[in-house]
Amino acid sequence: MNRATAVRVLTVVAVVALIGSLVGFIATMVLNAFVFDEYDAYGEVTIPGSDTVYLPEGEVIITFHTLVIGSGSGGLPVPRMSVAIDPPDGVPDPVLTEDIGGATTVNNDARVRVWVAQIPAEGSYGITTEGQVSAYVNPTLAFGHGTPYGHLPVVFGVIFGIALVDLLIVRAWAARIAMRASPVAFQPPVASHPPPDGFHSTPVGTAGAYVPTDQGVRLEQLNTLARLRDSGALTEDEFEAEKKRVLDGR
Repeated sequence: MNRATAVRVLTVVAVVALIGSLVGFIATMVLNAFVFDEYDAYGEVTIPGSDTVYLPEGEVIITFHTLVIGSGSGGLPVPRMSVAIDPPDGVPDPVLTEDIGGATTVNNDARVRVWVAQIPAEGSYGITTEGQVSAYVNPTLAFGHGTPYGHLPVVFGVIFGIALVDLLIVRAWAARIAMRASPVAFQPPVASHPPPDGFHSTPVGTAGAYVPTDQGVRLEQLNTLARLRDSGALTEDEFEAEKKRVLDGR
């Protein structure tokens, strides 16, 4: 595989990775918010009110859930609320931590994470809620869990960044190859001494410049190409291709 083909392949790979990671990021964000996030998996308790909810051991997300009138684009203010979780006999009290999250609204159904509870043991827990919620429609506290795929947007974001850097490097490499492969421009020298073999002199005004013959131009172009090859600016294949072009008079 030559360098030009490698550049094309790497460019295609980088572009595909960019598009795929962007689509994956958006898709996982939407799915995490509306499908995989089971905010009410264990049940809901009205505010104010009391009920029994069966909770598993481990982390439980407590979410304020209500209906909103209109688009709900202004967010969901969290009212002043409290919740008491009464554990089964012989089980320590759960550890409750306030953790206000971002609001999610779907068809006037709005919710926002308020607390995270660490449940010490699986069992039936008595839940009592209080709050100043007279301005809300059907307010409840929902008990559930977050999405198990919350890390995927981060993964896709990292892939997007790597693909973007790779694309920039590949395009810089392609520009360098194109610059090396461009025809060598010949600038005839202006000499103040007798011209070399292959040249004849013709006075031009008072400058005494020399006009090269076709053979002299080719010789100078071949010399220039040889110097570029020796300096590493041209590969051997590129040198041979340019040499053939000069000798063919193209």
